[in-house]
Amino acid sequence: MTNKATVDLSGAAQTMLTTLYLKALDADFVRPVLGDEFARDAVAGIDYDWRSLGVSARWAPLVTVRTAQYDIWTREFLAKHPEATVVHLGCGLDSRIFRIAPGPGVRWIDVDFPAVIALRGQVYPSRPGYRLLAASATDNSWLQEIPADRPTLLLAEGISMYLTREEGGALLRSVIDRFGAGEVQIDFYSRPTIRTQRLHKLNRTTGSTLHWGVNRPAEVLADVPELRAVDDRSFFDASTFPRDSRLLSALGRLGRVLPPVRNAVQYHRYGFGPIA
Repeated sequence: MTNKATVDLSGAAQTMLTTLYLKALDADFVRPVLGDEFARDAVAGIDYDWRSLGVSARWAPLVTVRTAQYDIWTREFLAKHPEATVVHLGCGLDSRIFRIAPGPGVRWIDVDFPAVIALRGQVYPSRPGYRLLAASATDNSWLQEIPADRPTLLLAEGISMYLTREEGGALLRSVIDRFGAGEVQIDFYSRPTIRTQRLHKLNRTTGSTLHWGVNRPAEVLADVPELRAVDDRSFFDASTFPRDSRLLSALGRLGRVLPPVRNAVQYHRYGFGPIA
């Protein structure tokens, strides 16, 4: 790429630069968790001082474990529903569409703020069945731009915490009302984790604020009873957790005796409508 893309982002949208960079660092590991070569190429193609983020490679699993787990669940959904719609809400600069490489029967829509979508258009190529949609997650009018003729997977990775509980519940109910059948795959911080947000450099430097904390799937089901639980994992019991890491294994042992540590970060999977 001879002309590098330029970045003009603010607030929560800036956090996607850190997640992208950590995925790129993971791609150079001897035993990567995600192995995302698309992320590495994207970092090389963006004009940005990545060192200014102040993150090191050892923290990459905090991002890649989650993303790799949702890759697994996405593939499982598409294996059951080869003619489906995937809506990746708050896609940032994630390259899941290219990592998954879905078949011709899949309609895939990546949704994010206009500035993010514009940057994606500079960094990643197009492909058949793939669409970029510029919209805010809290403006549910974007749902009407997506046909509701197939089982639909809503991927909402790394956005719930930036919504209020009321906004999040309204979003999930709108998705269910629009599409009728499918899955919601969404991650959460626990409420104790939300309360520690000012200790996190990323939140301080971007000026972003976290709101919606969830301690267990039952809380989501109480707010949105149309959902049904399919699976849930913590960071430590995700199938993609790197158990060869001494640092993370030590944190995992701590999590086994301290529930606030174990449940700090959660990955949830729900079904809705009349499909298996």
